[in-house]
Order: sequence, then structure tokens, then C-alpha cells
Amino acid sequence: MLDKPRKMLLACICLFACGASAAAPASWYQWRSKVDGALACSQTPLGPGWEKAHGPYQDSHCTKPALAK
Repeated sequence: MLDKPRKMLLACICLFACGASAAAPASWYQWRSKVDGALACSQTPLGPGWEKAHGPYQDSHCTKPALAK
């Protein structure tokens, strides 16, 4: 029989495994420069001089549209 600390450790490992298995990669978006209109593909905002133009996409080239959730 497991003692209390080992049970807690096992429970934490199980919870972590469940959460990690449901995680999905971040989507990619096309960002447009407010200065010259140039487009860039990134998963995160590029800064205050950029606005989201299109997306989400599955790939880093922003060519394969992702299914919206």
C-alpha cells in the first residue's frame, strides 16, 4: 500500500499527463506592419507597430489555414 506522499506524487503525475496530452501547438498568424504594410508570419505579436492581418494558420509559412475552434 502507498503512503500519503507517494499517493500525492502519483496524483500530480497523472494530472500533469492528462493536461499535457490535451495541449495543442499555438496557431500562426499573418501580421501587417502599420508603417509599410509588409506581412510577416508569427505565433506571437511582433510589437506595437504590427496588427493581425490574417489567420489562424497551421504552418510557419501561413499557407495552410487552421480550423477555427
